[in-house]
Amino acid sequence: MSLVIRGALVVDGTGAPGRRADVRVADGRVAEIADRLTGARELDAAGLVLAPGFIDMHAHSDLALLRDPEHLAKTAQGVTLEVLGQDGLSYAPVDDRTLGEVRRQIAGWNGDGSDIDFDWRTVGGYLDRLDRQGIAVNAAYLVPQGTVRALAVGWEDRPATDAELSRMKQLVAEGLAQGAAGMSSGLTYTPGMYAPTAELAELCRVVASYDGYYCPHHRSYGAGALQAYAEMIGLARTSGCALHLAHATMNFGVNEGRAPELLTLLDEALAMGVDVTIDTYPYLAGSTTLAALLPGWATEGGPEATLARLRDAAVCERIRHVLEAEGSDGSHGVPMDWSTIEVSGVSQDGLKGWIGRRIPNFAAARELLLTDGLSTAILQHVGHESNVRTIMGHRTHTGGSDGILHGAKPHPRAYGTFPHYLGHYVRELGVLTLEDCVHHLTARPAARLRLPDRGTVREGHRADLVLFDAATVGAGATYDDPRRTPTGIPHVLVNGEFVIRDGRRTTALPGRAVRRRG
Repeated sequence: MSLVIRGALVVDGTGAPGRRADVRVADGRVAEIADRLTGARELDAAGLVLAPGFIDMHAHSDLALLRDPEHLAKTAQGVTLEVLGQDGLSYAPVDDRTLGEVRRQIAGWNGDGSDIDFDWRTVGGYLDRLDRQGIAVNAAYLVPQGTVRALAVGWEDRPATDAELSRMKQLVAEGLAQGAAGMSSGLTYTPGMYAPTAELAELCRVVASYDGYYCPHHRSYGAGALQAYAEMIGLARTSGCALHLAHATMNFGVNEGRAPELLTLLDEALAMGVDVTIDTYPYLAGSTTLAALLPGWATEGGPEATLARLRDAAVCERIRHVLEAEGSDGSHGVPMDWSTIEVSGVSQDGLKGWIGRRIPNFAAARELLLTDGLSTAILQHVGHESNVRTIMGHRTHTGGSDGILHGAKPHPRAYGTFPHYLGHYVRELGVLTLEDCVHHLTARPAARLRLPDRGTVREGHRADLVLFDAATVGAGATYDDPRRTPTGIPHVLVNGEFVIRDGRRTTALPGRAVRRRG
């Protein structure tokens, strides 16, 4: 039976001014848009904005979608599609050895996965599992370059052999052929960070041949950030691959007020014909694992080798010196200010007293890493409001929560990114207009994902829709209460089915794995 949504202000995702209209939904699609429609099933949406569902261009819900059918973190925000496989580390493609290593490497992001039946090893197998189990929202996937390198080369800091490079290219091609939208990297995370630019270019040429895109967490967001962005833009030019810069921030004291320099770099790239987009989250703090801050050489060989180094007092003194005096590659080349590091999640019950506390020094960080088996999650309070506002206004900008859902006190961006854009940066500050912001969060990311029937409210397009009150929408989540759900979002539809109705989660699981076309 069709549904008529009556009287909403339709902000269609194109950036055009909103207009009052009725919208008919049938068979999972927008069937009709007109000034006046009637139907046996109607929803009175007077006073609400009807927009395309939001697309989270940077999500870490790879296991959360499987373990938590409600998935309120995203459904309550109006997110209807997430892009997984981020930062070069995820759970496909793998073999048994690599799966165990990756599970341990990113336990601070997703938990150790002991509650998950890992019945897949390929990208296609993972996407099939999502469809078979049923998920709350749609999901796209990026082939994770770090996982691919772990599978083909291992966790050593060395160039790949010709045979290993051929294997990596084959693995990337297979993932794309099985439906991945592109490839991601985490170039401050092992083992992806060990790949030289030339190796990445070879992989990006494979991605380009499938009309996918490359999404790097590049080599620095601190000292050398602009050079790191320039490396990725040069890589895109060399390989002919579309580029999407993940969580495109300018952090740490060395970059305060320098966002205009990044935008100049983007404008120059666009003028040269580079196909580039970016995503950001509208918060100042970052979030990752404590182990990620270590120097790359200290984590070579994988988790067990890392722990062995942390048990060696002499090696630890060298690690401490690099972190505090030089600035490690894992901490973006900036000498460590421990007062910026807040513990957000631990795996051991005996460490829960650390949640919400700042780490005072390296000795405490070392003890946490050893006791928690490298699983400690952190917030990094290193951002700048002026940079955040400047970057979100750029014509290449999209929204990405970078939401880590694991941990006792995660970053509020996981539960609040999209309503925070609408409530704080549109209504309260006027940094973006309503129509422009919706475009950033819907049609623009859909175009990057090559999804012509998503991201706009148009007849014949998928009925991924969100209805919100522009006067009250906002992020409930805060740093003190990071899992509080948003306000002002009463209805969300995924593929034409309500996942949020009258502000409450339904039992529907209408999401699907969205596979690259062609």
